Amino acid sequence: MKLLALDTSSEGCSAALWVDGQLSDRFELAPRGHTRLLMPMIRQLLADRQLQPTDLDSLAFACGPGSFTGLRIATGVVQGLAYGLDVPVVPVSSLAAVALEAIAAGGVDADSGVAVAFDARMGEVYWGCFENRDGLPVAVTEERVCAPELVTLPDRPSTWHGVGSGFGYREQMPGEVTGRLQSVDDSLLPRARYVATLAASALVQGGGVAAAQAQPVYLRNTVAWKKLPGR
Repeated sequence: MKLLALDTSSEGCSAALWVDGQLSDRFELAPRGHTRLLMPMIRQLLADRQLQPTDLDSLAFACGPGSFTGLRIATGVVQGLAYGLDVPVVPVSSLAAVALEAIAAGGVDADSGVAVAFDARMGEVYWGCFENRDGLPVAVTEERVCAPELVTLPDRPSTWHGVGSGFGYREQMPGEVTGRLQSVDDSLLPRARYVATLAASALVQGGGVAAAQAQPVYLRNTVAWKKLPGR
């Protein structure tokens, strides 16, 4: 399997190439440089493996939630490539990609939970909860956008770790949430190498969509706004 994965959903810009289980990637912090950096990253990754775009079997991208502008960039590039190459696309949750990074770092035991929070601006966070099952994150709640004061954790698993930039708001989160967290790392950002890993797993199980169905996830388009008193 030859899979190209992209992520521009946050301040980071990255591309990764999965070739029969071997990963190579490029990553750079560049809040306003995604358009400039992404295509050179793709060309370099392919050149390093002496591959052409026509050698690719599939594509993947972090579909959100995240930066609206960033999500549109990755979506546009992936759709353009997928139409031209006639290959399937795997949209991957950017929250799940960060959960996998936390699991891969070795600090999340089997059957433990990873709560992922991204700073959604406007005083809110993107929030998703995942369980570590056999080294992969499995969603145990629906992803949503809400005020930090409104985040919740499922009753199970009992052990949780918090990751993502949204934990910069942890002082505003309920004590019943922060009190259950064994660790917090607010430095993790989505990276294409973890998007690639999740996409490869999904493809083995028959995942993948046509180019036209490769769409970004804008949680604010589907959420009913809920404001706390005084907000």
